[in-house]
Amino acid sequence: MTTNKRGFAQEVWDFFCSLRLSIFLLIGLALVSIIGTIIPQGQPPREYLATLSETKFRLYSSLGFFDMYHSWWFILLLYLLTLNLICCSIKRLPRVWKVVSEPVLEMDENFEKSLPNVKDLKLKGTKEELKERMTSFLSAEFAAPVITEKNGVYHLFAQKSPWCRLGVYVVHFSIIVIFVGALIGSFFGYKAYVNIPEGGAISQVQTQSGKVINLGYEVRCEKFSVAFYDTGAPKEFKSILTVAENGKPVPGLISRPIIVNDPLSYKGTTFYQSSYGQSDEGSLYHLTVRDRKGGAPAKLTARQGERIALPGGAFLSVMEATMDVRPFLRGFDGPGAQVEFTPAGGNPQPFVVLSDKYESFNAQHGGDLLITFDGMDQKFYTGLQVAHDPGVWVVWAGCFLMVVGICMAFFMSHKRVWARVTDSGVTLGGSASKNPAGFEICFDDLVEKINKA
Repeated sequence: MTTNKRGFAQEVWDFFCSLRLSIFLLIGLALVSIIGTIIPQGQPPREYLATLSETKFRLYSSLGFFDMYHSWWFILLLYLLTLNLICCSIKRLPRVWKVVSEPVLEMDENFEKSLPNVKDLKLKGTKEELKERMTSFLSAEFAAPVITEKNGVYHLFAQKSPWCRLGVYVVHFSIIVIFVGALIGSFFGYKAYVNIPEGGAISQVQTQSGKVINLGYEVRCEKFSVAFYDTGAPKEFKSILTVAENGKPVPGLISRPIIVNDPLSYKGTTFYQSSYGQSDEGSLYHLTVRDRKGGAPAKLTARQGERIALPGGAFLSVMEATMDVRPFLRGFDGPGAQVEFTPAGGNPQPFVVLSDKYESFNAQHGGDLLITFDGMDQKFYTGLQVAHDPGVWVVWAGCFLMVVGICMAFFMSHKRVWARVTDSGVTLGGSASKNPAGFEICFDDLVEKINKA
């Protein structure tokens, strides 16, 4: 029974120490991260329902695709990779640590055979003189040596950058630190979306889970502006925000403009420009109505959905409008509105009206009346993504450690040189943990300098 238990425990240990598991988990994380790239994360439900059916929306939502990096299965993969890194480090670190902290100081004949670079030097002088000369030479050209004596033979050992062997473990540790920072952000941070109409303000936000977060201060949208390309596509949208606390504007955050990739941050919470839209509050639509048989035109002003009485007993409602119809009607430009016209005693008739530049287009509808759209006093709302992540500095610390570990692991090499001094001369040996071809050149250079000296 004991043997079986030990065997099972050993199999579990070997499984979590396996390089295959590391590769599988890294590939798995890379593949599932594609989902987070293809599907926008953390959007309001209406944004998803605009492009997905309700069935797909429910399926993706249950699988956590809309907040994938906080889903239980993605966090489980991170836990497994963390455990894998810890087990690999525990298994391999003692052996590497022994090489670093307890180097071989003596190059006997057996150890000499294992070295890739060995050279016998016939030098004049006594053993003591050669020891002193080699000590001075290595100190000047390589590194200060450690000197030992055994059976009347002097052994000199010098090394460079021994700690670079721990670079891979620094990288392992940095990944764990990054995961810890991500988990701190996941458990103690939040991400939310909020819409603020021009002139409006908010002091709390609501996360996707429905949790209401009180900010403790107020964010006001002073103004919103949007610029368009000639095609009608939005070129740049910008919000002018003011942060106020205890009823007083915060210095430096008064009328602060934010655009995409230039967010506003205050007290660990960041506000990103995410979207925009036409506000239902305060937008006024201007129309001109005149009788086709003649007479003075009448100027009308209406709000969205408002039912306005027209001459002859007809009614008109503006359902929606835009200042540029190019994205919707090919060959037309300028303002346009979707209206609902109800003739006297008749049924509602929806149609589009444009500016007076397109009189023939407008004349197709309206019965005895000719209706044109003159424009609108448009008000927008700004859509902001609100993110609070207390673990972000832990993540940055992990990234810094990763850079240090990568530099240690890939750009530094543990170089070692041994010298055995006897009455007949000096035997020089050396090895490097990386780039053996480059070290061979350095070793030959040392030999040449010794001969010249």
